[in-house]
Amino acid sequence: MLIIIFIVFAIASFAVSNTLKRKFKKYSQIPLASGMSGRDVAEKMLRDNRIYDVSVVHIGGSLTDHYNPANKTVNLSEAVYMGRSAASAAIAAHECGHAVQDATSYSMLNLRTTLVPLQNVSGKIMNFIFIAMLFGGMFLTSVFPLQQVLLVVIGVNLVFTLFAFVTLPVEFDASKRALEWIEANNVVTSQEYAMSKDALKWAAMTYVVAALGALTTLLYYVMIFLGGRD
Repeated sequence: MLIIIFIVFAIASFAVSNTLKRKFKKYSQIPLASGMSGRDVAEKMLRDNRIYDVSVVHIGGSLTDHYNPANKTVNLSEAVYMGRSAASAAIAAHECGHAVQDATSYSMLNLRTTLVPLQNVSGKIMNFIFIAMLFGGMFLTSVFPLQQVLLVVIGVNLVFTLFAFVTLPVEFDASKRALEWIEANNVVTSQEYAMSKDALKWAAMTYVVAALGALTTLLYYVMIFLGGRD
């Protein structure tokens, strides 16, 4: 059953990711009327929000764009940093949306940041359990009853699920801030705005799929635990 869940959400994740890449490629080929690059958009949005302690930097990879609150940087991939399209403008503004969240102490971003260490520890615990079950399952269950192991797995997946669902409002809010700003400041035309909105919608869908996958996996382990108690 777990394998089926993994396959279903792996296919869904691939489909959404592939659609995002296709949309980004399509919209990247249409020049932005304003002529602004992703870097220009990011720097202007930061200035307009009176954020002067965040730097816009160029990083490698494709769609690797992110905001790093630890060192106050908006990290843009080459296609976004140098790009002058609705897609690059949308993604650059979205990442700056996270910088605005950070500067204004957006509660859900603060909660997600608080959960990061717990998420990392949970990942290490899950990796240990997976390796232990793979190479010494009988030994593990002889030391720890299966029900106890399941409780730990449920706890770990509860953290994963909580983190995934807390991430959703953070991402949707950043996109909302980005779209409102690029429209209000005439960064994009009405046609380009529609492209930007569509690109960010598919970017958000990757997080939706991840959250639903985490929830389904959590419920699966809860059902096994409850079934084992009968």
